[in-house]
Amino acid sequence: MNEITYHREGDYLIPDLYLPKQPEKHIGKYGRLRLNYLKEHKRGLYTELLISGTLKQHLIEIDENATDEVNELIKQIAEQENINEYLKEHHQMEWVQAMNNIKNRAEEIVFNEIIYV
Repeated sequence: MNEITYHREGDYLIPDLYLPKQPEKHIGKYGRLRLNYLKEHKRGLYTELLISGTLKQHLIEIDENATDEVNELIKQIAEQENINEYLKEHHQMEWVQAMNNIKNRAEEIVFNEIIYV
């Protein structure tokens, strides 16, 4: 069990409180979406993570997992639908349209399976 230490300032004892060291990594798009979701819909979990000092690490993990999953899904769906370099070279606008559609579908899957759970 953690003991709280105090230091004296005049007639008062002040607790020696500090936050745990936070990771230096950047929180990306999916981590920020998760943060907003926790604040609005999962206040208990948000408060628990915040108080324990693990919120930033949780958001970083969610961001990394979501990014990896989106990239993997994009590759898989593009391969299944035969969206390849030939289409990219010869029909750029169709390729862009197809890839945007695939990215939107991949993100929707990740939102429902990772971010908004």
